[in-house]
Amino acid sequence: MKLNLFTLLVLVFAFNLDAQNTVVEITPNQDSRVITTGMPFLLIAPDARAAGMGDMGVATSTDAFSQKWNASKYVFSTAKSGFSLSYTPYLSKLVNDIGIGYVSYFNRINEQSAFGASLTYFSLGEIEFVDDEFSEPLIQKPNELALDISYSLRLDDHFGMGVAMRYLRSDLKLNTGGNDINAASTFGVDITGYYQSEEKAYNDFNGRWRGGFAIQNLGPKFKYDEGGQENFQPTNLRLGGGFDFIFDQYNKLGVTLELSKLLVPTPPITAQRFEYIDNNNDGEFNSGDEAVSTDDDFVLEGQDNDVDFISGVFQSFGDAPGGGKEELKEFTYAIGAEYLYQESFAFRLGYFNEHETKGARNFFALGAGFKYNVMNIDLSYLFSASKVQSPLESTLRFSLTFNLGAGEYKEY
Repeated sequence: MKLNLFTLLVLVFAFNLDAQNTVVEITPNQDSRVITTGMPFLLIAPDARAAGMGDMGVATSTDAFSQKWNASKYVFSTAKSGFSLSYTPYLSKLVNDIGIGYVSYFNRINEQSAFGASLTYFSLGEIEFVDDEFSEPLIQKPNELALDISYSLRLDDHFGMGVAMRYLRSDLKLNTGGNDINAASTFGVDITGYYQSEEKAYNDFNGRWRGGFAIQNLGPKFKYDEGGQENFQPTNLRLGGGFDFIFDQYNKLGVTLELSKLLVPTPPITAQRFEYIDNNNDGEFNSGDEAVSTDDDFVLEGQDNDVDFISGVFQSFGDAPGGGKEELKEFTYAIGAEYLYQESFAFRLGYFNEHETKGARNFFALGAGFKYNVMNIDLSYLFSASKVQSPLESTLRFSLTFNLGAGEYKEY
């Protein structure tokens, strides 16, 4: 078996003959380079409205869940304040105790400013460890959370910006031996902007343009112990634009497109050097010889991703081993539509696409919303269109929103 393995390595991979040894470069198949980060729960849409339009929210109209997507939208809210809550089951086909809970609150301070706050809690359920049939089970409850506050400012009638500060905590390490294991924690920042035009008259309808951007989870790397690996936060860039078709006072259709990209370095293509030792001095590589690793993996194509988070942001735009073509594959896009009738009923459709070599998330979504007095009820459902099954497939998500002081502020 050893002979076959080493013969295969020599035949498949390049090697250079030296007077005393051969250096063999082993390059594994790395066609699929998925970017991974710590705390990926931050990328999951917690609310049914955004989920029903393909996981988007940076350029959609204002709602109480704007804290998650683009806090600067709060200064365009016609309500004085509001709060929201939602729960999203995760891996519901396998277990019933994993899910994401979300609660948010916002308040317009005056015509120019607003603040918001939210809490996201990701529970991975209960994990039971049993040494033997006579031992008491040890119950572990791994979880992650994010707590943030935001402030947004209206710079003119049509444009506002916001900033959010976020505390992150990840308690995923399982303590099964009585060791003192601590949760990892760090902080992050969001920088956001939102544009909304006035309503304009066209031939057969009125319309309004919307646009937004957000740089999310910008902050230091974190690790679970002193000697452990450092993990990037899911720093993310979102860009979006949309248009509202206002047919009359009862009917409105909003269409939105959103692009996003992780601002995290792409994993490089790595290789390893092996020294060929000719034990029988016959000048050939055969069963009597051996190959010994000379050093750790080295970067063959791309760039080393062992950098700080600021360098990682800039490096992420040009470090893909496949060049610009691969960089474009790292963008995801979502297209969504929302039909509103009398501001009381909503029907939503959405589509989300991620390249198959970068995660293969590809799904359709639909949703609906109902308004009763100050309360909005939203729900959504996801249909996977990928060979890779989504953890949220066939999951029905519900959200509740309460808007207080509706109509207290005018749009312009």
